[in-house]
Amino acid sequence: MEGQVIIQKVLNNNVIIAEHPTYEEVVLIGKGIGFGCKKGDHFSLDKADKTFLLSNQQEKEQYVNLLPHIDETFIDFMNDILIHIEKRMGQELNEHIHVALTDHLAFAINRAQKNMQFSNPFLNEIESLYPKEYQIASEVVTMVYDEMGIQFPEGEVGFIALHIHSAVTEKSLSEIHQHNHLITKLVTLVEETFEMTIDKKSVNYHRLVQHLHRAIDRVYQEESIGKEDKLVEMLKHEYPVCYNLSWKLIKVMQKQLNKPVDESEAVYLTIHLQRLTHKS
Repeated sequence: MEGQVIIQKVLNNNVIIAEHPTYEEVVLIGKGIGFGCKKGDHFSLDKADKTFLLSNQQEKEQYVNLLPHIDETFIDFMNDILIHIEKRMGQELNEHIHVALTDHLAFAINRAQKNMQFSNPFLNEIESLYPKEYQIASEVVTMVYDEMGIQFPEGEVGFIALHIHSAVTEKSLSEIHQHNHLITKLVTLVEETFEMTIDKKSVNYHRLVQHLHRAIDRVYQEESIGKEDKLVEMLKHEYPVCYNLSWKLIKVMQKQLNKPVDESEAVYLTIHLQRLTHKS
């Protein structure tokens, strides 16, 4: 994005809302760029460290209302965090992360300063499903500690990872939370059926969770992984408990997602379940 814009509003010394000839409203972020500026001034885009659109009116209002409650140095620091995430992920982030993650981290810092601890029930699933996002979220937590001396609880890494995943997949946080909740429910059903506690750090647990995640994606994309009739008969005969459980899991998925699940999923679920029980 290049060229000149006209300043509409100076939110603080580090953030300007401006009118762009092509993209209409844009938000400019950079250290001290708002100092001495006023509405109607022409401003060169190359002076900003970061330029992004806020086409969603609700997000724009949320961002504008949020900024007065946040220290200006934190906005500058958030810019460093978002540049780090974008560089490490190797792709552009959906612009809603500017609002969502700024909001989240501001409140997380506030909670940490008041010694309020929040657990994250999906932490193991998040680490298993989104390892790259989880690693980068850990780096963000380290950045916050190095910059502000604030130590986040471990669960915070998971929450930040979800924001990163949302920003690179275009999925909403509510959709991601719904899928993670479903996966946790399915894993719990497996543990209850087999009367076992699955080692959440094991390779077989990781494979099962990854498979469930991909199965949910296939449901939404209406993909089939192909019929394996001979394999079905063999699995039904050799591993009846695992095969029956795989169908229980499919029925739970169908009910929660309110969509049909391809019956061929039972084959691969049975294999993952057998690995788990065999390993145990």
